[in-house]
Amino acid sequence: MITDIIFRELEETDIPLLMDIYNYYVTHTTVSLHAQPVALAEFTESLVHTNPRYRTFTILLDGNLQGYVQVMPHKKKQAYDTTGEITIYLHPECVGKGVGTAALQHIEPIAKQHGFHVLVSTICSDNAPSIHSFAKNGYFQCAHFREVGFKWGKFLDIVTFQKII
Repeated sequence: MITDIIFRELEETDIPLLMDIYNYYVTHTTVSLHAQPVALAEFTESLVHTNPRYRTFTILLDGNLQGYVQVMPHKKKQAYDTTGEITIYLHPECVGKGVGTAALQHIEPIAKQHGFHVLVSTICSDNAPSIHSFAKNGYFQCAHFREVGFKWGKFLDIVTFQKII
């Protein structure tokens, strides 16, 4: 368990390194259902939001950038405005060390303060560490979509977890 974790607002200079972390999962795992590495412009658009309710925080360990956590729109229809989608990506060496739990504990009160009632996260069913982290932090599986993704010659399931905050 890592205890010296700092969360700070995303800075533009963080984006290339965070993109490298994200693209690791694109090219080496089924954690991300992108099939090709994401370019800087597309990745930046996924992290930077004009609405201040949607936030991205970098995760620093010993002063080194090790990932990010964000709350972003779940859907673009107004009735979903009280539901946010959580995304966490960590440097592979940080997985399984409590960083994901710390990220959830950091983002949940911020999301609540910004008017969110429900948080959801959609996870590839192959991603056992994320599923475990969300489940142990009070999220429950509310959906399972079978074979909706296709990567590396195989169909992939996704599961959605939610928590009422």
